[in-house]
Amino acid sequence: MLDFNFTEMAVVGVVALVVIGPKDLPKALRVAGLWVGKARGVARQFRSGFDEMIREAELADMEKKWQAENERIMREHSSTAASVPALPDPTPPSGVDADPAIAIDESTPAPVMVEKPVVEHADEPAAPDTASADAAGPDAQNRAAS
Repeated sequence: MLDFNFTEMAVVGVVALVVIGPKDLPKALRVAGLWVGKARGVARQFRSGFDEMIREAELADMEKKWQAENERIMREHSSTAASVPALPDPTPPSGVDADPAIAIDESTPAPVMVEKPVVEHADEPAAPDTASADAAGPDAQNRAAS
């Protein structure tokens, strides 16, 4: 950007020290720093706006390319679809039975719905064993019921 070397900056510093004076030099440097910060902010904003414009231009170019490619593909598919011969009609002509191996056998019974088996989880408490309660007597049955 600005090409200052050390000797040029030293000369500027000595001139500033002589002209402004040592008392007001910190205030002057602070004001110069604020102006440099504002200039950097404006440059950053300009750069981001310029980058945004470039990005939008690239997107517009890509959309044009994609649209041209899409139109080319659609043209190719429409020409290949017209060249494919039509498939034969899958329904058998009237008066001719269909293939007996493929036909649905009317004598086969319909599938039977089966109840879903109940699966007990291991962390659930097991049901009390009634056979051992019968062997233990009526007192054990009362304890098991309660």
